[in-house]
Amino acid sequence: MKDIIEQMKAELWEIFDHLHRHPEISWEEWQTTKFLRRELEREGYRVRTFADCPGVVAEIGTGPFMVGVRSDMDALWQEVNGVWQPNHACGHDAHMTIVLGVAKLLRRIGYEPPGTLRFLFQPAEEKGTGALKMIEKGAVDGVSFLYGVHLRPIQEVKGGYAAPAIIHGAAQCIEGRIRGVAAHAARPHLGVNVIEVGSAIVQELGKIHLDPQVPASIKMTKFHAGEKDANTIPDYAEFALDLRAQTNEAMERLVEGLRHVINGVAAIYGADIELVERTRIVAAHPDPDAVRLMEEAIITTLGTEKCVPPVVTSGGEDFHFYSFQKPELKTTMLGLGCDLRPGLHHPNMTFRRDDLLSGVEILARVVMNTFAAYAPREENKHASVAANP
Repeated sequence: MKDIIEQMKAELWEIFDHLHRHPEISWEEWQTTKFLRRELEREGYRVRTFADCPGVVAEIGTGPFMVGVRSDMDALWQEVNGVWQPNHACGHDAHMTIVLGVAKLLRRIGYEPPGTLRFLFQPAEEKGTGALKMIEKGAVDGVSFLYGVHLRPIQEVKGGYAAPAIIHGAAQCIEGRIRGVAAHAARPHLGVNVIEVGSAIVQELGKIHLDPQVPASIKMTKFHAGEKDANTIPDYAEFALDLRAQTNEAMERLVEGLRHVINGVAAIYGADIELVERTRIVAAHPDPDAVRLMEEAIITTLGTEKCVPPVVTSGGEDFHFYSFQKPELKTTMLGLGCDLRPGLHHPNMTFRRDDLLSGVEILARVVMNTFAAYAPREENKHASVAANP
């Protein structure tokens, strides 16, 4: 298998370079969708796209047992060298290259799945809503195992190493509006200063206490109040909060604590405070069987010493909505080390490109291992290539 991947290297780099040069932000990945569809149809996959949203679902094989592999597609909107533009600073161009590489590799080695193999290219991961849209579209209907991949920063996994699961935490974005009473700055007793209300909220957030054994945080990340006049008590403010928790249960308690804080501050100051919940990401619950199969694929590809334990990270990923919404679905994400630095979402993020080839091999092996272990016996006997060619 390594020899064939090496032969595909130039093709994979061409794919990566194209995707990297043509980033598209969430829900606007239309040209990316066309490119992926064209590449998959060339390999003989049955391809489905959607009229009302970007995204690609591609299949090969038949049979009730189904294995899926998912990649995200969208880029960030960032300032890069002084220019605001779409930018693949979270590695989604690499993820697409890896997953498309798996689809191509399995065709090149003549692998015939004893069941149905489905590839899912999902939009809008950065918005936290793309996975939910793909679920709505039926993209994971019938899937038994679903695998994902995400490059890991060097602080978590070094280049040449890989983890069989990424334990993402839950994340929640909440926006708020404060309405007070305007007044002349010389008569503050006649007004309700929304800046003072916002300051009180920040102070009280620090008094929300959860189990210290479970990582969690809540912080204000945006606040705007007042206009041009410095001698007027402002009566309106907008703010945003970022909430993180390692478990879904801790996130619920964090949100409950926030509501108590808001109600208390509003009562003390006589202000009206409105909260609007935006993007929410659920915490990871990787399936033990999926993790075991991924671990076996990593060891076969890189060696036992290069397989590290599941990575616990405070970041969030909407991949975990698949198993959250469909508990029968067995999932895990490959955490691929590639000396990524200085960090995810940095506008000038870089990584060691050759490690993508290991990602292709690992995911190809986990697909074949999963079919070999779980496909019904009468289907499995028709597989033309062993799981470890």
